[in-house]
Amino acid sequence: MTEAILLVGGQGTRLRPLTSHIPKPLLPVAGVPFLTHQLARAAEAGVTRIVFATSYLADLFEEEFGDGSRLGLHLEYVSEETALGTGGAIRNAAARLRSAPDEPVLVFNGDIISGVDIAALRDGHRASGADVTLHLKRVADPRAFGLVPTDADGRVEAFLEKPQTPEEITTDQINAGCYVFTRSVIDRIPPGRAVSVERETFPQLLASGAHVRGVVDDGYWLDLGTPAAFVQGSADLVRGRIASPALPGPVGDALVLPGARVHPRALLSGGTVVAAGAVVAEGAVVEGSVVMTGAHIAARASVHASVVGRHASIGEGSVLNAVVVGDGAEVTEGNELPPGLRIACGARLPAHGIRTSASPVTCTAQGIAHSGVPHASPAAH
Repeated sequence: MTEAILLVGGQGTRLRPLTSHIPKPLLPVAGVPFLTHQLARAAEAGVTRIVFATSYLADLFEEEFGDGSRLGLHLEYVSEETALGTGGAIRNAAARLRSAPDEPVLVFNGDIISGVDIAALRDGHRASGADVTLHLKRVADPRAFGLVPTDADGRVEAFLEKPQTPEEITTDQINAGCYVFTRSVIDRIPPGRAVSVERETFPQLLASGAHVRGVVDDGYWLDLGTPAAFVQGSADLVRGRIASPALPGPVGDALVLPGARVHPRALLSGGTVVAAGAVVAEGAVVEGSVVMTGAHIAARASVHASVVGRHASIGEGSVLNAVVVGDGAEVTEGNELPPGLRIACGARLPAHGIRTSASPVTCTAQGIAHSGVPHASPAAH
């Protein structure tokens, strides 16, 4: 298995404002664009050629990775003119594949951190003679996912929509977003239109008697779709809870990239990342957070489980807990921001203008829209 298709077309709406100007898979996770971790793991498993299935801000992927030579890969890029769904994106990208009809092709999502053994997934696929092999994950609460029950031999029995009642929860196994397709199966997906692999391709394969195999792996797995998951995934990589050959430094409690300035009397912990050009001043406490390029954390500020965007600034004595601060935004001194708040790119919060007991406000890219006294809301975008 030397070829792969990487699905990176989503807009990352759940992560805005972080994804206002950059696709989710290119956001920095543990010090490098997230895809760098995935590409490195695919290369470790013997993949040498990857086709990117892009859509949103498509040009930025090639700007970041080029032809892939610095990663020891050959990369190509295919963009959708209209939304094609997961199956349609796979079929669209398949035009660039060179694999023979009976050869395996890796297909994976650009927003999942996973410890699945890709080489073992490939070897099991070949040994079983499967048409498609799916990585499955057991979750404590599967209600938000489609369910994938399997028999004792690992053969997929059905693809079930998100359960609405307890009686509908027949398994705790979900589709984990990583597949091995036999190339000829990809070519059977209808071209030129939207196709869902979960609702159309896989059910049709089962109905036709194809061998669809599920492999349950209970290792690390995380969907980076929300700010909380984004912060957690970055911290877990820094602390070594999930391994990556692309981590740009030793495993530890914090990762400070070259060009960052951290005062000796600042405290970093919990897998925090401080990017190049960022500044963390004296007495600041930053725990389990991502501080992006050029950001500034002023003296005695406290930042917990939060993301501080590129060239954003956090004022002296401000307190952030599970907050997202967009690129270029300014949180002036003395603010105490409630969990879940999102500050839009370029917004400015006046000194002492937000307290956790305040009423709702909506932050926009142009600033803060409010009537009367400024206030904050966990749902603000």
